Amino acid sequence: MNTYMPNPSQLERKWYVVDAEGQTLGRLCAEVAKVLRGKNKPVFTPHADCGDYVIVVNAEKIKVTGKKLDQKIYYHHSDYVGGMKETTLREMLNTHPDRVIEHAVKGMLPKGPLGRQMYTKLFVYAGPDHKQQAQKPEVLTF
Repeated sequence: MNTYMPNPSQLERKWYVVDAEGQTLGRLCAEVAKVLRGKNKPVFTPHADCGDYVIVVNAEKIKVTGKKLDQKIYYHHSDYVGGMKETTLREMLNTHPDRVIEHAVKGMLPKGPLGRQMYTKLFVYAGPDHKQQAQKPEVLTF
């Protein structure tokens, strides 16, 4: 008896839309990463991209617990000497709320070419509208 290994041509990818309003950041991103990876399907294969497309709307209305708004810090570097910048979660939610979810989901995906390929199937929008109406996404609730 052989183990079934799906080819990329045999996989059918669905589109899902997730409403982030009132959801906790880490719990939402863990479920989104699971769908992007394909772990919710019976044909999951660790070395292949079996996941579906996910659209996250209302990213600005995500919530966090504790003192994370002021204590969680995002770092980035300009590649110049002394070019490290810090941004708190509160500032990031005010300026770029979509990047908060993107950063969290990216950290939960595998590292390397496979994880980067999975990450391209994620679309995050700060407001309730998105550009993927033509794909007719299904509503996904957690």
